[in-house]
Amino acid sequence: MAVEIKVIPKDRKSLRKFVQFGIDLYKGNDCYVPPLVSDDVATLSPEKNPAFDFCEAEYFMAFRDGKPVGRIAAIIHRISNEEHGKKEMRFGFVDFIDDEEVSRALFDAAAGWGKSKGMESMIGPLGFSDMDYEGMLVEGFDELSTMATIYNYPYYPRHMERMGFEKKADWVEFSMKVPDAIPDKHVRIAEIVKQKYGLKVVKYNDRKKAVAEIGRPLFELINESYKELFEFTQLTNRQIDHYVDIYIRLLRLDLLTVIKDADDNLVGVGVALPSLSRALQKSRGKMLPFGWWHLMRAMYFNVTDTVDLLLVAVKPEYQSKGVNALLFTDLIPYFQKYKFKYAESNPELELNQKVQAQWQYFETRQHKRRRAYGKRI
Repeated sequence: MAVEIKVIPKDRKSLRKFVQFGIDLYKGNDCYVPPLVSDDVATLSPEKNPAFDFCEAEYFMAFRDGKPVGRIAAIIHRISNEEHGKKEMRFGFVDFIDDEEVSRALFDAAAGWGKSKGMESMIGPLGFSDMDYEGMLVEGFDELSTMATIYNYPYYPRHMERMGFEKKADWVEFSMKVPDAIPDKHVRIAEIVKQKYGLKVVKYNDRKKAVAEIGRPLFELINESYKELFEFTQLTNRQIDHYVDIYIRLLRLDLLTVIKDADDNLVGVGVALPSLSRALQKSRGKMLPFGWWHLMRAMYFNVTDTVDLLLVAVKPEYQSKGVNALLFTDLIPYFQKYKFKYAESNPELELNQKVQAQWQYFETRQHKRRRAYGKRI
């Protein structure tokens, strides 16, 4: 049967079907970690996602004999295009069966929409912001994914190359063994940094206070410290308010380490979370009827041996000056306390030597690689 491409409406019911296809495609795959359906629906919804203040998007699904066989989101990020002087569209939320007719039909539909809007090239997988999923997996297909990353089958990169896509950037990920003791070098550097720059470690045990004091400053720090990274576009005030409401309220405060200077200005942040990968697998992307229990158990009852390092951000003027040692000198004792054996770095640009240098005193294994692909349309 021929492949039929349909534009997916942006109402909640249609978006749930769009998201659910990506989950159903990986049924039985032990490495795939599903998103929470409600979260992805909110991201794709113009009513929920403030990125639609400056983005527009169209969603396509491929059908054969009435059955869904693929999906793709086509996104135009106007601020990014203006800042970089490009006419570029993004693609994301892409999944398809191992059939070249299906993948080509999906990308042709996305590219056709982009061309109708004046775009000249396409790149992805990317989302509406850097808080969304980025990068197609090209190495590490037999490794458990994380809540913050894309998993895809090994045939995906082959399809991309056959359609003429080329590498634009790679991210690498590391698995690290949690050390039995804080590395001596970290301890020495941390003490020097505290004394030389007047820095201090701040912990919170009151969530409202944490939100009030570092909610917006944390995302402003992300804007400042990530601004030179690949395809990064600064978050707007509305986006910051949105992410503060979503993320800060979900953090484990004991695994949140904040570095401030003598004037209480935010200098650095380290955010870690017990791995929710197995819990999300058990939930199948749904909070009800028992998904919430699996997630809460993983979050607060320390039933996993892995901790995800979701975020490390340091003000540019303090980068490469040892602030990272100060962050990990605080976090490692908590990792030991909760009996975490491994830490996941999550994606880092392969050319970002500053970030990768922070792992030099740990036993690491580079176990995943993901790629942004691009081509002219």
